[in-house]
Amino acid sequence: MATQTAKKSTFVWEGINKDGKTVKGETTANNANMLKADLRRQGIQPKKVKKKAQPLFGSSGKPITAADIAIFARQLATMMKAGVPLVQSFDITAQGHSNPSMRDLILAIKADVEAGGTFASAIRKHPMYFDDLFCNLVDAGEQSGALESLLEKVATYKEKTEALKAKIKKALTYPISVLVVAIIVTAILLIFVVPVFSEMFENFGAQLPAFTQFVVDISEYVTDTWYIIAAAIAIAISSFMQAYKRSPQLRFNMDKLTLKLPVVSDLALKSSVARFSRTLSTMFAAGVPLVEAMESVAGASGNRVFQKAILQIRDDISTGQQLQSCMGQYPHLFPNMAIQMVSIGEESGALDEMLSKVADYYEAQVDDSVDNLTALMEPLIMVFLAVVIGGLVIAMYLPIFKMGEVV
Repeated sequence: MATQTAKKSTFVWEGINKDGKTVKGETTANNANMLKADLRRQGIQPKKVKKKAQPLFGSSGKPITAADIAIFARQLATMMKAGVPLVQSFDITAQGHSNPSMRDLILAIKADVEAGGTFASAIRKHPMYFDDLFCNLVDAGEQSGALESLLEKVATYKEKTEALKAKIKKALTYPISVLVVAIIVTAILLIFVVPVFSEMFENFGAQLPAFTQFVVDISEYVTDTWYIIAAAIAIAISSFMQAYKRSPQLRFNMDKLTLKLPVVSDLALKSSVARFSRTLSTMFAAGVPLVEAMESVAGASGNRVFQKAILQIRDDISTGQQLQSCMGQYPHLFPNMAIQMVSIGEESGALDEMLSKVADYYEAQVDDSVDNLTALMEPLIMVFLAVVIGGLVIAMYLPIFKMGEVV
């Protein structure tokens, strides 16, 4: 019968080290007695050990982001390269982290390693934060005795990946935020401003221009049914999000649509090629066999159409085909330049270097695409705002202009 694993807690402790100096820290342990015994083994005489107080309304820590994991990997790589032992590196990294949630995660990993587990097995307990690629590379590093080198590759990979995501967010955030603000301003004008003008126009006793009357009718409809419209929008968004989470086919179709949209498709294609190349280069350089690496590469591609193609490429490679010939079967996904670079890498025995160059090239292309998209969207957004907001303002002042002409 399997024994149930005890739940670990975070303890705040204070003690005297071998030099007689007072030291303090936070450590994750099963209970206070086990922590005291562990401190004594480290040459620290514990004076105070107490469980860390929990906030009244849940955890006060910020959510752990992918950027936090990237920084964690870089800090570990730097310290291990400088000769700092792994467990001590965990302590230094945890104590210097401003996010309590990330600090608790690092201390939990440290506790597992101190208990006799491997670093790879410790991070595999947290799949929400450490993907298969991260775990596989750490495992390969521990088995080969080159953990600091593999951690550096992981850190570089995570940093490049996060930089790529940041570029894509930059391209999408600006137009979306402006569109949302425009919708809110339009709703405020229709619900609060237009009715004031409408009441004033009724006192004129004259017939309103067709455009003004059209806007007034829309305002009356929105004012009377705004709660129904808001509820319908909320239900529609919520239903779509739930369907997107639960339906693999819908997610696949949305990713397929992304690769066909006129403006976004180029950015989506280049970013997926960059992710494919960067991930495969990192894993291949770490000594992971090509067929095994393709599973992680598929998951990191960021697009389900690419994911399906990469898994098929994996199956084709396992039958003895070359990577470049398998990629050539999907010319709509992999540009000719990427295929040719892979071909050169396979022939020269430097596939990881060529894939890294492909990743660098398409990451730069994504950067240029983001700048071009932003430059293209700015005039379109200005035109949109001028038509919507300016149209409402003109509709409200048109009767006043008409009265001025009569006078």
